[in-house]
Amino acid sequence: MATKYLRKPNWSAYGVPLLLLLGLLMQACVAPPAAPAASSEEMDEEPAANVTIYGEELPADARPYDEQVYRVAANINQSASTFDFPVAVYNRYCLADYFQDTLVSLDKDFNVIPGAAESWDVSEDGKVWTFNLRPGQVWSDGTPLTAYDYEATFRLTATPEHGWDFSWFYSFLADGGIKNWSKIIAGELPPEELGVRAVDDLTLEVETEDVFPPLPGVMKFAFTLQKKALEEHGPYYNSSLETTVSSGPFILTEFDPGNRIVVEANPTYNGFRKPLLKRIECVFMDLSTFFAAYQNGEIDVVGYGALTPADFELILRDETMSSNYLRHFGDFRTDYLLFDTFAEPFSNLDVRKAFAHAVDRENIVPSVYGEIKAMPAYSMLMPGYPSSDTEGMLREHQTFDCDLANEHLAAAGYPGGEGFPDQVMMLRGEGPAMAAVYQAVAASIAECLNINIEISNVDRKIYMDALNAKPTELTFGAVDYGMDFLDPANLLGNVWKSGGRHSWKNDEFDSLVTEAAGMVGNPELRDQMFRDAERVLVDDVGGIFIAHRWAGDLMQPWVQGTIRDPDSQGITGWHWGNDQDIAGIYISE
Repeated sequence: MATKYLRKPNWSAYGVPLLLLLGLLMQACVAPPAAPAASSEEMDEEPAANVTIYGEELPADARPYDEQVYRVAANINQSASTFDFPVAVYNRYCLADYFQDTLVSLDKDFNVIPGAAESWDVSEDGKVWTFNLRPGQVWSDGTPLTAYDYEATFRLTATPEHGWDFSWFYSFLADGGIKNWSKIIAGELPPEELGVRAVDDLTLEVETEDVFPPLPGVMKFAFTLQKKALEEHGPYYNSSLETTVSSGPFILTEFDPGNRIVVEANPTYNGFRKPLLKRIECVFMDLSTFFAAYQNGEIDVVGYGALTPADFELILRDETMSSNYLRHFGDFRTDYLLFDTFAEPFSNLDVRKAFAHAVDRENIVPSVYGEIKAMPAYSMLMPGYPSSDTEGMLREHQTFDCDLANEHLAAAGYPGGEGFPDQVMMLRGEGPAMAAVYQAVAASIAECLNINIEISNVDRKIYMDALNAKPTELTFGAVDYGMDFLDPANLLGNVWKSGGRHSWKNDEFDSLVTEAAGMVGNPELRDQMFRDAERVLVDDVGGIFIAHRWAGDLMQPWVQGTIRDPDSQGITGWHWGNDQDIAGIYISE
């Protein structure tokens, strides 16, 4: 039986009556003694400054520093085991990535800017990148942060026994990844042969197999574990108050998974994003109650993924909430369907084309997502992303056309859906809002093609293990993906090139993205090659593209700071990869 999702009803915040205690005012017969006059020294004293633990003065409208507390929610139904990206990407607790800095960050316009590394350069042959760490960075136990921490972390993620769930990523492309990465992952070489080397305490080298111009942007994911803690306690040392250590802007102070996690400003932090906040609190609750908790003033932010179309209707009708919904590009995320194209029935191109033309995106997106949340997608790259199809030239390959869909299904040997095997669409631990989207997609395909599709919404780890298995154990599913670095080599090459994330292969596509990824000196040709590659992807139906998500966050009006500043296009600049904006958040009066 298909899984059904019923959204719990919203409820508005109810005011709690305040008991006004009235006392009788007795007029004294004798006037009270006069207060002593202030001395001239006291009159000249300045009010105490409202400053952070770093000595930085808070904005004039900020609450006192002890009240600089930012409250977020975590899905109580989502499993997690670590805070750290190099340990597990898809299985992290809330408040992850605050215990270290990546080598680089992104500004509001997705430009690569310094992070833990203050500068970088590349060798003449374009294959060896040198990252120079900021001096003076330190771990919370007093141990200096060095390039050897990054070296040890990279070696851990390449170790086959570690089983990192993001291990495919640093291959980039078959010929352009970190040197020896693929061979080490396959167990053919030891981790010590990896092309990531600490030259000295402040110098890290990253060597690639071939020329790869977007490499600095890839280092947005170069988080680090502490080498000493890793050797003494293993990779999960941050999942314990006794062994946790941080070189990032916050340190772990409360750890009760499933109930509450708290981090506080790290007094030893000397990086590029010193926070104005004193503390961030994460409370666990059911995803369907996030919006109600926001309405009740219990949390300070709700991400777009936890908001349903009904929630958005309320937000848009409310002047305060609508003015505090910060819409942005996020990470240019696309929702899509995927197949095991090496196995029946999806090894048949006509079957894939039938499914692609059976999805009524133009109705599903506005009615289930809501127009403030997404736009219909017919390709992987969201308009605004480099080399994206802004003119709709690719739409014809996957447009909704039920008659055409049935022609393809008949050509595949299943006229009118006769004899087509029942299918299970696997979802990656989706909340009610996104589960409703994929239910609508499954219903559109099933109704058009006269076939049966069941929805199976499984735990995220179960899903990722099935997806990453070789050969894959995921025959038919739905998933979303956003950028890792702002270059088509990522969302086309990393995600869709054979041997990467999905079980689809097309030699023409592979050739185009491989050549384009390493091309320098001819940006026009490079752009066209990526455009040609995406046309191959959608025509050969490597995936079926459903929607490009507009991201956004519903903030409480008292949450202020640089997160509200627009980017160069007038869109809110608070988005994935913009790590430094956590330093600009404060709680106002």
